Amino acid sequence: MRVKILLQITTDDGAPGDIEEIASLGKGADRAEDLGLSLAESNLLLAAAQQRIVEAQTKAWTEGRRWCESCDRRKRSKGSYPIVFHTLFGDVRLASPRLHRCRCREANGPATVSPLAELIPHHVAPERLYLETRWASLVPYAAAAEVLADVLPIATGVNATTVRQHVLRVAERAEAELPKDRCSFMDGSLTDWHALPIPDGRIVVGLDGGYVRDWAERKNNFEVIIGRSMPEDGSPRYLGFVHGFDRKPKRRLVNMLESQGIQANQDITFLTDGGEEVRALTECISPCSEHVLDWFHITMRITVLGQFAKGVAQHDEKAGAQLTKQLDRIKWKLWHGNTTGAQEVIAEFEADLFELEVDYPKLRKFIVAAREFGVYIALNVHSLINYGERYRSGERISSAFVEATVNAVVSKRFAKKQQMQWTRRGAHLLLQTRTKTLDGTLRSTFERWYPGLANVNVDHAIQAEVA
Repeated sequence: MRVKILLQITTDDGAPGDIEEIASLGKGADRAEDLGLSLAESNLLLAAAQQRIVEAQTKAWTEGRRWCESCDRRKRSKGSYPIVFHTLFGDVRLASPRLHRCRCREANGPATVSPLAELIPHHVAPERLYLETRWASLVPYAAAAEVLADVLPIATGVNATTVRQHVLRVAERAEAELPKDRCSFMDGSLTDWHALPIPDGRIVVGLDGGYVRDWAERKNNFEVIIGRSMPEDGSPRYLGFVHGFDRKPKRRLVNMLESQGIQANQDITFLTDGGEEVRALTECISPCSEHVLDWFHITMRITVLGQFAKGVAQHDEKAGAQLTKQLDRIKWKLWHGNTTGAQEVIAEFEADLFELEVDYPKLRKFIVAAREFGVYIALNVHSLINYGERYRSGERISSAFVEATVNAVVSKRFAKKQQMQWTRRGAHLLLQTRTKTLDGTLRSTFERWYPGLANVNVDHAIQAEVA
């Protein structure tokens, strides 16, 4: 059989246009693969329809701007120049007309204008920009270009470099919208805060660091800070930035919390690894916030010390057992929030370890690790809580969920264990689009920039009939 696809465009005043054949397909019914449209045929059909539709739309746009807004006189034409509009269904080649400035304008403004430059300044359709950004946030730039070229008729206009440029431009636009950083973000007085309605519940924010290979200093890594905000009743949000490169880290954290409806009387728990840069990030965010040293990082350090103690036990069983017993006491006191008692036992542990006389080859490393653990607890003593009581009440005491977030945000895209290398700017900007993609806010961002994307433009009656 022969299938012909015809296209007719009707103008706004209801005048029907010419009926044009945009595709003619020969279809058989001998095999399963002959049924319906193939991917190549659908791409051909979409590209042909897109070319005609965009040409008609841009022609109507240009005609509507050929007349002067002041004197209603038709502007003189100064020829045209070719442009390529990159759409979701193919690259559309257009003739962009240039129009002289109207005489009534005198010398105000440029001598010529191009109406299409106002409509499509970057020569790329917003929905294509959205898909490129979304896919490139999930997989490498080259893989994203290949996927788009496989399923859409855009093979000639997409490559890894183009996709990367588009993604970074989207991230830069989002960055430009970020307000200025400041010392305090909660407006009003204590009286105003007490008058606020009771918040929905506690928000738990976990923050941790990851490392990405540096492109400039190829043997080194640089740190990225990853966070996840989890309200009791609401969707989680992600945060990511390059430490030392980002100039508005605190503002970025507050924006994430504001998107979840934070208010001044909101209880916020910041679970962190105790790093100095993370502690500074969470200060002065909210009067009802608390900084908690998460149990996961405490137990990791105690576990390492326990492994050293087992090594000592192989050379001196009694000394190893004594050290293990002291570590258990330290862990028990920290679990129950007895910070003073824990620090006293840590001091005893360090003293006993320093006086230990045993032929253990890693004794020096053991002493250094114990001293570092004591300093770590001392620096974060104000962030220690009664973990047992908090755990029994069903609240989070560990940022282990952030470890999974770091792996999701960093490892699966930035390949921290491979040879992939990044500039600080490239990694920081990609983190902005990746976090929005992972928490599902990228589409809403595009719909805010381009309100027309929220309109599916499909008659529900037709949808029901097709269904």
